[in-house]
Amino acid sequence: MNPAHVRTLDKARVLDHVHARPGETKLGQRIHLASDYADWHAVKAAGGSVVLLGMPEQSGPRANCGKGGAHLGWQAFLSAFLNLQENALLSAQSLVLLGEVICDDLPYSDDLGQLREQVDELDRRLLQVLAPIFAAGLIPVVIGGGHNNAYGLIRACSEHLAEPMAVCNLDPHADFRQPEGRHSGNAFRYAYEQGYLSHYTVVGLHEQKNSAEALQALQYAGFPWFSIQQIQWRRELTFSEALEQAQQYLKGAARPVGLELDMDAISDMPTSAITSAGVQLDDAIYYVHRLSQANSVQYLHLAEAAPERHPAGEAAGLRVTGQALAELVSAFIKARA
Repeated sequence: MNPAHVRTLDKARVLDHVHARPGETKLGQRIHLASDYADWHAVKAAGGSVVLLGMPEQSGPRANCGKGGAHLGWQAFLSAFLNLQENALLSAQSLVLLGEVICDDLPYSDDLGQLREQVDELDRRLLQVLAPIFAAGLIPVVIGGGHNNAYGLIRACSEHLAEPMAVCNLDPHADFRQPEGRHSGNAFRYAYEQGYLSHYTVVGLHEQKNSAEALQALQYAGFPWFSIQQIQWRRELTFSEALEQAQQYLKGAARPVGLELDMDAISDMPTSAITSAGVQLDDAIYYVHRLSQANSVQYLHLAEAAPERHPAGEAAGLRVTGQALAELVSAFIKARA
């Protein structure tokens, strides 16, 4: 299988990432490769359930007048995740590594109009890649790139199931900006206005990092949020209480669920919009663990990690973001199991 717009990984390229040691088995030595199967239904028949897909792009954040660097999140993840130990607590049996959506053929640009056209093209590519994955009953985990790619995930899943989605997002930004052209700040607004998103809630929203217009639009749509100020600073509710309310909201929606996490929700994480006023990595892992246990969860999306934004340099950023992304994906797999 060699899907259009995807750079697949073969065994040799995967093993290039693995630091083998005698007497140990790493996930990269056992993980299934999509390139070894005829189609996604064959993957499903062989016991596959979770598909790992990279989005090595930075057009989305830059089209939102933000910083670059999100194109390296997928690379950071692979280096860390493929070297985790396979054992009774985390098996590669159900994991399928697809590869990355081809993004590096889009020319580097500083022009907002051109960048937003590139995001439109990325939407088209991601939709084409995801459609057969959802059709086969598999769960994609999309890593890297900007939060603009939430739109493709929501739309592809909604179109397959023929009903709108309910989505929870751990993020200081609701990414509900005006539909002024596609970028990382308006994926959920586009999905809502086009009928693919019926229920949406944000945990960890920063009250001063969202425009008045965006907050009003959330209110008009009836979409609840739980701010970092409420949780961490005013202590009006605990993080667990916020997650409980978010869970009840999703359960009441009775819709298929999408699970979103912007890495810039995590304090001091190298991201496109790095913050020192977020949640801890442990909280983010707990968010994934708790929210992903529902049978209705259709996908996981981890966006915005930007290794090159680490103050100590890109190498340090690759280590920090890679470990964080690997732990988040591991938590998702274990909770789903």
